[in-house]
Amino acid sequence: MVRPFLNLDMDVLRTFVTGMDLGSFAKAADRLGRSTSAISLQLRKLEYQVGQPLVRKQGRHLVLTEAGETLMGYARRILSLNDEARLALSGVGALEGWIRVGVPQDFAETWLPALLARFGGAHPKVRVEARVERGSVMVEAVRSGKLDFALTWGRLDDPDCEIIGRRDIVWIGARDDWKAPEGPLPLVAFDPPCAFRKAATPALDAAGLEWRHAFASPSLAGLWAAVTAGLGVTPRTIEGMPRHLGVLAHETSGLPELGSIELAIHRHPEGMSEPAAELRELLVDVIKR
Repeated sequence: MVRPFLNLDMDVLRTFVTGMDLGSFAKAADRLGRSTSAISLQLRKLEYQVGQPLVRKQGRHLVLTEAGETLMGYARRILSLNDEARLALSGVGALEGWIRVGVPQDFAETWLPALLARFGGAHPKVRVEARVERGSVMVEAVRSGKLDFALTWGRLDDPDCEIIGRRDIVWIGARDDWKAPEGPLPLVAFDPPCAFRKAATPALDAAGLEWRHAFASPSLAGLWAAVTAGLGVTPRTIEGMPRHLGVLAHETSGLPELGSIELAIHRHPEGMSEPAAELRELLVDVIKR
């Protein structure tokens, strides 16, 4: 039974959502800039407030209990309304104009629709056009003035880009107990230039593991389909990873660790309009959660 006269803490709800989205409260601690003990205390506080467990262990993974599933839906709505209210009251006034933004496919398929919906609700007179493309193409579009700004994986040889976050690169396969096959490792990745392939192939070479480029696709959906079909493994982040795929732990898979990758914002040297700057601020806030 929910305990009376207790308001749910917004920061604790954000920790709860972030931890489940990342599949680990340790990763949530790193993302939110808190200690793992502080995150554990927040989760216990939330479970005390609702009066029942919210998560449980299933093998090596965390899953939501029935109460957790119910709260998750409300938590996302509460946080979305909070962010929309903050955006609407940010003091920028009634913005008008046209924004052209570029994002990677990973984010376009996850948080971008909700972010644009919140921004559009707060600033209905601003027209937003989003372009989903490979990073090198988007950087060129920013330089030529076709985009106001773009978010990319890696710096992409842009010394003036703004680094706003980092994400761990992991090996993703059709199941989490995958083992390296005999012969060259079948690699699923974009053709060069690709920041993830650039991180993976030297790591494989350094580990003495032979590899072959088993599947290439211009779309992320194509890569996920190839991994699902068992054609190989792919180096990516967990952003947008389909639930039926698994992260391959290097201790059991024999695959090398891949480190992390930067998230960068590229903008035109002449600066951004006020509406574009406001959308960029909201995007940075989402990335840094």
